[in-house]
Amino acid sequence: MSTPAPLILLVEDDVLLRDAFRILLEAEGYRVTVAGTVATALAVSANEPPALVLLDLGLPDLPGLELARRLKAGSATAEVPIVALTGRTGAEEERACFDAGCVHYVAKPIDPRKLLEQISDYLQ
Repeated sequence: MSTPAPLILLVEDDVLLRDAFRILLEAEGYRVTVAGTVATALAVSANEPPALVLLDLGLPDLPGLELARRLKAGSATAEVPIVALTGRTGAEEERACFDAGCVHYVAKPIDPRKLLEQISDYLQ
């Protein structure tokens, strides 16, 4: 029996971006589950912890970094790598991402090829 493809939790409230990322990731063979809010992301990750989280920081219910902190505090998700995706740049923003437990910080606009390489590196 073959091992299922890694599951990526994509947390993005912009429907067009979310669909584009989902299509890109699925084309690479990843399983993808999506969420547009922190609440949905927590519920989804409780059902099946992802192998990796792609996290937009600007979410409608709570800041994305709050989700990162909550995932890092959970026993089933504490070791899951979180890659922050943000339109805000700067050393302070980057430091806040790492302080919340993110392993990488990617400023939008995002180069899809570079993002896929980074994802592959974290899932090995």
